Amino acid sequence: MYEGDVLGGNWRRPGRGKIPKVPAERDLVVEDADSGFCGAVVACDKEAVTLEDRFGKRRLFPLDPAAFLLDGKIVTLVRPAAATAETHRRSASGSIAVEGLRARVARQSRIYVEGVHDAALVERIWGHDLRVEGVVVEYLEGVDDLPEIVEEFAPEPGRRLGVLVDHLVPGSKESRIAARVTSPDVLVVGHPFIDIWQAVKPSSVGIPAWPDVPRGVPWKEGVIAALGWRMASADAWRRILGSVSSFADLEPELLGRVEELIDFVTEAP
Repeated sequence: MYEGDVLGGNWRRPGRGKIPKVPAERDLVVEDADSGFCGAVVACDKEAVTLEDRFGKRRLFPLDPAAFLLDGKIVTLVRPAAATAETHRRSASGSIAVEGLRARVARQSRIYVEGVHDAALVERIWGHDLRVEGVVVEYLEGVDDLPEIVEEFAPEPGRRLGVLVDHLVPGSKESRIAARVTSPDVLVVGHPFIDIWQAVKPSSVGIPAWPDVPRGVPWKEGVIAALGWRMASADAWRRILGSVSSFADLEPELLGRVEELIDFVTEAP
């Protein structure tokens, strides 16, 4: 049980609440406030901390302000002073880069995403990690036929399928389709965004926010018009993707789901 209201004190607004800064020393046990993942610190650099839970699973989290719980209280983790000498190179996802990487032979397991933009964004951030693990990402051009696609894939232990779905929220068409997939060797997860474009932080793109698009207006075209961009959808996407260089440019709702899929398809049967 936590003491008091953990959401009190403007804890999501740096500088507005009295949130203590705690060095992310090795073996410090904390909990990620968003996902609930609890583990001990095993690595930390200037952008991210790696936690390992009691089962040995490791997850990477950005060092965002007021993003962790320590003994039930909100804290901001900071890089320990002694860590400034760390020389490990990091991949775009924040994982330790494997030097001289030769891609592993592809696993039978796969990750499916909805469209080519989703695939490009996953490759931009997790491409290195996926090659280390031997995981291939393919795109579906929508999920309307997902149950049939899963059946054709024929998942089984050692041949798992992870699926990333756009706009997977209660009551949506996507949620009803996903509910029809029940195989224990398939994991369907999603983010709340209407389109993968929204998973890129507006600040990274250089806009104040993603605009609201009225019903009946194609979303991408509505966004381009509202932002005053005089360009085609393909050019707009190139501008958005070009603004992404690391996991820090993406929203946590996408980061967590992709990490979850990678864990699922690489887990030993």
